[in-house]
This record gives sequence, C-alpha cells and structure tokens, in this order.
Amino acid sequence: MQTPLRSIHVMAAVITDARGRILLARRTEGRDLAGRWEFPGGKQEPGEQPEDALVRELREELGIEARVGAHLISVPQQYPDKRLCLEVRQLTGWSGTPRGHEGQALAWVPADKLTRYDMPPADRPVVAALLQPDRYLVTPEPEDTEQWLAAFEQALSEGVRRVQVRAHGLSGDAWRALATQAVARCRQAGVEVLLNGDIDLARELQVGVHLRANQLAGLVARPLGQGAPVAASCHTPEDLRQAEALGCDFAMVGSVHPTLSHPGGEALGWHGFARLREGASLPIYAIGGMAAADIADARRHGAQGIAAIRGLWPAM
Repeated sequence: MQTPLRSIHVMAAVITDARGRILLARRTEGRDLAGRWEFPGGKQEPGEQPEDALVRELREELGIEARVGAHLISVPQQYPDKRLCLEVRQLTGWSGTPRGHEGQALAWVPADKLTRYDMPPADRPVVAALLQPDRYLVTPEPEDTEQWLAAFEQALSEGVRRVQVRAHGLSGDAWRALATQAVARCRQAGVEVLLNGDIDLARELQVGVHLRANQLAGLVARPLGQGAPVAASCHTPEDLRQAEALGCDFAMVGSVHPTLSHPGGEALGWHGFARLREGASLPIYAIGGMAAADIADARRHGAQGIAAIRGLWPAM
C-alpha cells in the first residue's frame, strides 16, 4: 500500500511598499527548491490559526509586525514527497523594516517584473492572481450577428478584460468576419482576445489562440510567438502537462458544475478541480456553471478566476 503523502499548509503574504513594489524572499541553501524566489511566509503549525501563523512567520523571518488582510488565492500543489496548500493573504500594513533574519536575500520587485523571477510551482499562480484578469469570457454562439456584437460591446464595457471568441456554428467567411469585428472591438477597448482553435487566423489577426483539448497532442511547440497569448482547454492531468510543455500562458479546466450546454456531462466539483490544480503551475480558470459570484470560491481552490459563457454574457 502506498504511503499517503504528508500534508502541509503554508501561509504567505503579498507585502507591498509605498512605490507599489512587492517583496520576494529567496529560498536558502539546504531547503527544497533552494535559490528560487517566493512570497514570504511559512508553515502553519498544528492548532494554529492561519492569520496567527502568518503573523508569527513574518515576525521570525522578516522582523515585522503584520496586519493580515484579504485572501488572495490558495494554491494546492503536489510535490514528490508532500501535498502542499499555499494560502496567500494581502497585508493591510505592517510595522518595522523587513530584513532577512534567516539569511535569505530579499528583493522589492515592481509588479510587472514578477514574472522574471524563478519561483516554486505553487508561487507562480500567485503572480497571475496579482496581474491577470480574474474572469475570462467565452462567447456564446451568435444567432443574430448585430445583437451578438451589441452584447459583446456591453460585456467589454462592463469590465471584461480577457475574451475567447468562440463560434463553433460558423466557418469560412462568416467566422472570419465575426472574429475580425470582435478583435477590432477588443483592440479599441484594450482587452486581450484569443480565438478558439483557429491558429492560422490568430496569426493573421495578430491575436491569441485558445487551443481545444483535442489539439494539444498534435502540437510539438508553442503555436504563436511570445507576443500573443496561448491558452488551452484541459480535462486531464495529461492535458495540463502538455499545455505546460507547449508554453501555454494559462489553461481552462472544467466542467466544475453541471451546465445547460452539457447537461449529462460528469462534473469535477471543486475537489476534482483542486486535484487537477495540484499537478500544474499554470494559471487556471474554472469553467462550468460559473459566474462572477464564484470568483472567491474559485480562488480558494487554486483557480485564477472563472471562465464562463452565460455567467459573463449580458442579457439583452
């Protein structure tokens, strides 16, 4: 019988200075993943409350007295010898001057430079949670193009910042025309846009592509350059591993709950979603019965946020 992996709950903090820079600490020699940069914090002890653990760890590691604020994200991650949950909190403030009391190097990093730092797998989704949108609109099938475009523009005006344009019922010139119009509106609104499955048209329009799960196995390299986002729909650990191997920027996993579009489909539930999350370091959106009200719950299970069709599409 296989010995169960030990479980560890780690508390970490996003510590921001007056210039908006974020504090990272470098793991010291002799520790797992030595030399990598992480958000400061440490293990919660048995019987200890999460907030108390974080205050204690920051006092011991950095010499500061922290005031713990809102939850940002909890990232479940499985390593060869342990199962870890990294719970990350914002701070509302602190007193003292942060110093590496355990010999660790510290760095104050502008938010837009965080991705340049080599981090443990559990810390990478934290950076995405800080920098990237927490909702990902997947467009519904267009029945009337003018009405569809009007609803699309309304969704952009309501704050959607990342969009997947999908229209399985269209092909050829009709698909090209709709995608071109949607891309133009996204560019005008400053919204990131990806086309579902159509790598060639994405290259032509110089936008991102969202790969279907059945496309992943047939690719041996990232289909677009680093200037355009690449995402993937994933349903299995193998899908997620392939998405990471291809250099995808993020993934979409589901269905978390039963949906009207897949009424007979098997739903993962949040437990199943978290188990898939454990094996990947990509930012992952949860899809399937999601709405904006589910973002906090999604973040508690390791999601970047939610992806949705009906839950983010305006009623017209």
